Amino acid sequence: MEQAIASRTALSVALRRAAHQLHDSPIVFYDPVAVPILGATYEEELRRTPLRPDRPFSTALRAFLVARSRYAEDNLKRAVEDGVRQYVLLGAGLDTFAYRNPYPQLRVFEVDHPATQQWKRELLERNLIAVPESLSYAPVDFERQSLAEQLRDAGFDRTAPAFFAWLGVVPYLTPEAFRATLSFIADQPAGSGLTLDYSRPREVLPPLERLAHDSLASRVEKAGEPFRLFFTLPEMAAELSRFRGLEDLGAVEINARYFAGRTDQLAMRGTAGRFLSAWL
Repeated sequence: MEQAIASRTALSVALRRAAHQLHDSPIVFYDPVAVPILGATYEEELRRTPLRPDRPFSTALRAFLVARSRYAEDNLKRAVEDGVRQYVLLGAGLDTFAYRNPYPQLRVFEVDHPATQQWKRELLERNLIAVPESLSYAPVDFERQSLAEQLRDAGFDRTAPAFFAWLGVVPYLTPEAFRATLSFIADQPAGSGLTLDYSRPREVLPPLERLAHDSLASRVEKAGEPFRLFFTLPEMAAELSRFRGLEDLGAVEINARYFAGRTDQLAMRGTAGRFLSAWL
């Protein structure tokens, strides 16, 4: 992402989460702040967000995004039940968890590029959404700044376990930035956990999925946020060798968990995108 420019992909994700609240039934990921945070500023874009049933790729992308958020918060619930009191959103974008947090004991840290974070805070203020005392902002440029230092300055306690959500970030990182962040998470106390999403490399995808990949890759590159990093399943498992209880889900498993029995077309498709959780 270019310096001082808020993330276009973060807005695209937020628009699809909001569209899910308005148009899909049953709702997979209930988020009462998803529409209000966009406000009048993006009302027209929300109205134009693709919902046509004859565009299966767009529907599948919306399914991927809402299931990803649901999966992260399902795993967070498990972490909180096990005593975790810190939640770190890496690349928070317009995520709204902190503004509807049901866990009074949970401290939330939103980590993001300074420009994106400032844009979000302006939207919150403009749309009269209160910032809770349980939330701390940690502005970080993952390619240039230390995550450990920025979180420390925000009040993060490295002696206590934490749960990390790393959504919609990994494909945009260099291998060096990915491994530096993963190493920081792996150094947290026992009981900490992680959820992330990642994509398989283009060369291992079937031909039709390569076309979908190329279309999405072209759009994010034009937005100034090109894809950089992909993993096969064995490669990702090797990267997470310090973790235990690894769960790595593809579309078949995610559809069975979150989209079974629907009468509409909302479901994940293809084999590219995957969700992962792991624990220390």
